[in-house]
Amino acid sequence: MSNDVWGTPVVADDLLYVTSFEVHALDVASGRRRFKTRDVAWAMSVSDGRIHASDGPTLYSLDAKDGSELWRKPTEGWAYTLRTDHGTVLTATRGGGVQAWEAGNGERLWELTGAQTDFETPESGPQLHDGVVYVWADGRLRAHEARTGAERWSYPVGDAASCGGVPVRLLAAPDGVTYVCAGTRVLAIDTARGDVCWRFEAPAAFLSPPAFAPGPAVTGGGVYVADYLGTVYALDPADGRDRWRIATESRQSIAPVLVADGSVHAGSGSALYTLDAVTGTPKWRFAAQGEVIGAPVVADGRVHFGSADHCLYTLDAGGGQLRWKLATGGEITGSPVAVNGVVYACSKDRCVYALDALKGTGQARPPR
Repeated sequence: MSNDVWGTPVVADDLLYVTSFEVHALDVASGRRRFKTRDVAWAMSVSDGRIHASDGPTLYSLDAKDGSELWRKPTEGWAYTLRTDHGTVLTATRGGGVQAWEAGNGERLWELTGAQTDFETPESGPQLHDGVVYVWADGRLRAHEARTGAERWSYPVGDAASCGGVPVRLLAAPDGVTYVCAGTRVLAIDTARGDVCWRFEAPAAFLSPPAFAPGPAVTGGGVYVADYLGTVYALDPADGRDRWRIATESRQSIAPVLVADGSVHAGSGSALYTLDAVTGTPKWRFAAQGEVIGAPVVADGRVHFGSADHCLYTLDAGGGQLRWKLATGGEITGSPVAVNGVVYACSKDRCVYALDALKGTGQARPPR
């Protein structure tokens, strides 16, 4: 790319979308660019055949296949985050604004003011999950209907100071419960009614959202969280009791741990730890030469992750053996994506990589 690349790539059908000031759509097979946007895209989301992006003061929508513009609207503020779900586009603008838009035509559905302004970052802004918008405002976590803006419930999680100076993180799980990390607390809130089912208190604050695995405890089902000291907890979804807790190493990552195939994978410091999801027993630890970036991804028995040491790593998910690594000219950005036997990753060396997930070899020669 001619400019810096950031974030996590998005794969949809036969195209790979990456943000390098503009949105670039690349052919997944060859890497050839199909099109790029004419405008800067500080935030991007791809869903339902559309690209939604913001250049800051403007929200615009493009056809995901050819890049043709569908609509464009002013946001009346600098949009720092953008999310899409079930035909709704959610933006948050600096100074406490939250807006919901109709994905099809850009009609503004509703707007809030005075929302959380302490942490105006893409990762910390309002969340949109399955028709519900979650906003942290005035010391309360508020749930609003995505299409109407009507408040469904609110709960006093506390302001930034009472949450230890870290943003609230949450996960709306498929079991009908929203799991919330607020400082040193984990709360389980009924998504429909707002009732608190249980709360769990840890010695240290949580920087990342919870992870959830369905199923009974004997197969690894549960809620999994990691605090900034690197302690990983397995909580029972029914009552919040910690089934086990295991110390790793200091963890500054804001990415959740990954639960897959009966294992918990956690990037802590410069190492990737894999624990048994049922017992917490450490399975293996792999040390990189720099901090683990983003979240790992597991596919076909392999775990892929990026590091600040400029490398993309692929390990055997069961035993932790290094299968291959790729040295790039910069830090890996965001998280890698694994689709159909191919791993895609972006690096601060201004390159996008597509690699055979099994061998680590390139998929195609870059177009000239």
